[in-house]
Amino acid sequence: MDNTTLSIPYHTIMNLNQFFTTALKLQKPWHVAKVYYTEEEHLLQLSLDFDRGSRFACPECGVECPVHDTVEKTWRHLDFFEDRAYLIVRIPRISCENHKVLQVIPPCVRPGSGFTLLFEKLALGLTKDMTVAAVGAHLREHDTRIWRIIQGYVKKARENVDMSSVISIGCDETATRRGHDYITIFADMDERKVLFATPGKDADTIGTFAQDFIEHGGKPKNVWSASIDMSPAFINGMTEHFPKAKITFDKFHVVKLVSEAVQETRREEQRQSPEHYKLLKGSHFSLLKNETNRNDKDNERIKSITLSKLNLKTAKAWRMKETFRNVYGMKGRTGVRGLEKWCAWAIRSRLPAMECAAKTIRRHWDGVIQYFHSSVTNAVLESINSRIQVARSRARGYRNKSYMIDMLYLIAGKLDLPFTHSK
Repeated sequence: MDNTTLSIPYHTIMNLNQFFTTALKLQKPWHVAKVYYTEEEHLLQLSLDFDRGSRFACPECGVECPVHDTVEKTWRHLDFFEDRAYLIVRIPRISCENHKVLQVIPPCVRPGSGFTLLFEKLALGLTKDMTVAAVGAHLREHDTRIWRIIQGYVKKARENVDMSSVISIGCDETATRRGHDYITIFADMDERKVLFATPGKDADTIGTFAQDFIEHGGKPKNVWSASIDMSPAFINGMTEHFPKAKITFDKFHVVKLVSEAVQETRREEQRQSPEHYKLLKGSHFSLLKNETNRNDKDNERIKSITLSKLNLKTAKAWRMKETFRNVYGMKGRTGVRGLEKWCAWAIRSRLPAMECAAKTIRRHWDGVIQYFHSSVTNAVLESINSRIQVARSRARGYRNKSYMIDMLYLIAGKLDLPFTHSK
């Protein structure tokens, strides 16, 4: 590239160099030696150098060492007004008696990055509210390079995460895209933050988390509470790796089990006759809603179903579902006794779907009734899940799972990231 120095007097050049030295907050022996500006390409280049005879601390032992030789490297900096700006740095390599020849990392940059720290600060800040593709377009860089910035900081921040005080965990899966492609999220239920995320939703995911948990100072024997769904894989994995944790089956998943039984009863009954079909048509969501969420139209549909002379099984299933919700509002032994009575009622109901739901609850009895004592739910994970799904939707999906996991850490990991003040 044919760079041309600004055509201004010598004393002004010296002042300009000093101006950029000050603006970059450079300390001796570093300084801006030259300023180049190419008008045709709207390009500003700042040449960074160090004073002759300077000595630098060894990156390994800190001993002041002489310069062995130098190499030149370039980093993208924040735009200067609307022009691209780059730092061209003459980097010293020092000769250490104990560690031989090592390269000194200059100020303003991060090892392994092609951007200055201030540029990365801006990129990280923008990703809080913009898609990575939009950040890349705004900064005139390919989004892959922005992802590398995110991955670099997330990886470094996670290395410093301390899980030694974690005693209550929750796990749930979330879809990475349409279909059956998932990642499993593990959260600290007390601090309401993501601890770990990994592809898949089988027992191995809990084993992978347990290993990461231990590597970050976590003590599996200190974990006394775990909130999960009734997936056999999660149950087996949690029992194996966190044996002292009392499992609470998530309230949302248990209620969903009963709600699905109502829908199965409705679908079966709709097929019995045109009259049944007409009465039950369009009632799917009305039957699922809580009383506080139902509108007048929902109430009219439910009224017509429950008061119908057809004596609908769906009406009975709906009443059982409403009673089940009321039971889940109880606490302690009262709730346990209420659930015992409900299960007995469901098994005698002659509604196959409800009977199946009750038997499933009984098979998982200890984890289900633990809720009445712990009140632990996956509400924290549901909130995190909704946030990452909003981000995924806004980005129109992520190219791979690792991108989604990094964004999950960025959004809900409460990592000690520089510049973002995420704590």
